[in-house]
Amino acid sequence: MDVLSIIGWGGSALVVLSLLQTRILRLRLLNLIGCVILVGFNLAIGVWPMVGMNAVLAVINVVHLWRLLRHRHDETEYTVLQVDDSDAYLDHVLARHEADISRFNPGFTASASPYAFLVQHGDRTVGVVLAHDAGAGRAQIDLDYVLPKYRDFTPGEFVYRRSDVFTDHGFHQVLAPPRMRESKPYLNKLGFHRDGDDLVLDLR
Repeated sequence: MDVLSIIGWGGSALVVLSLLQTRILRLRLLNLIGCVILVGFNLAIGVWPMVGMNAVLAVINVVHLWRLLRHRHDETEYTVLQVDDSDAYLDHVLARHEADISRFNPGFTASASPYAFLVQHGDRTVGVVLAHDAGAGRAQIDLDYVLPKYRDFTPGEFVYRRSDVFTDHGFHQVLAPPRMRESKPYLNKLGFHRDGDDLVLDLR
């Protein structure tokens, strides 16, 4: 197999791989790279219909990526809703994603989490935050879960940084759950810092 064929197969493999992604941002990025490679490949072998198709797909991916990244930190795009801890819809979301939640949060139980918040993107639920009162004005986060499709975004930012859902209850700090302490890049991005054995975020 010559180098040109390897490039063509590689581009096709990236396009196929992109369609297997659950994260929107990753899907669009891989698809874009695959399309760009295939534009070059088809230009080299003179298959003009495929050049045109992949060029159009590349432009579509660029537009979608621009829209996704433009609204990544836009607080008008997200809403944080407090719900009762026995809310039927909350139970549905937790049950629907039980396997994925258990994968990243082994041993998690929602029974001791009286503070429950849904993160909404339009009419879609993209995340769930559950917490309880740890005393001294601190809220202990029991679950900070983001649906797979939105994990390249930062819905947690809108719960802790851009809403008053915790300060309205008199909390001035939130504590990261022990099971999240390996997620250092995510926690550091949100502003968590070490305080003894705890990872703490000071609320504004």
